Amino acid sequence: MGTETRVSLWGRPSGALRLAFKLPVTLYRLRLGWVVGHRFLQVTHQGRRSGRVYRTVLEVVRYDRASRESVVVAGFERADWLRNIQASPAVEVRTGTDRYAPAQRFLEADERFAVLARFQREHPWEAPIMLRLFGLRPATDRREREGQWRALADGLPMVAFRSR
Repeated sequence: MGTETRVSLWGRPSGALRLAFKLPVTLYRLRLGWVVGHRFLQVTHQGRRSGRVYRTVLEVVRYDRASRESVVVAGFERADWLRNIQASPAVEVRTGTDRYAPAQRFLEADERFAVLARFQREHPWEAPIMLRLFGLRPATDRREREGQWRALADGLPMVAFRSR
């Protein structure tokens, strides 16, 4: 008790992790994004300096079927896609079989925590992996575990996309 939980947002992935992250990208390039359903989405965005068009595939941490809203997490603070959509809104989103011009919003800390708490409940085998990716050893004590997820929510930017 009394210790502060610190989250270190990791840099760009390398090695096997990079290859694993590239699989959904390959599926979207082959026009097979529907295979991964609503677990991943592809966001098309414009470079903040270059003006070039980029496509980035991201894991969806929450998909609301009723509103058709997808929430994604920026795995590191200086992610280019995040900085690009902060400068100029996303151009297009593809998820499952849907393709749309998105409205986007950046989630506040309390909503980010709620998203992560729900993710933890719905994906109990993935949640500890997510903690480890961010340098945290999954806690066994409920209060300590909640503190870890709160720290993660405080440090992770999240963006929600839905059709305009």
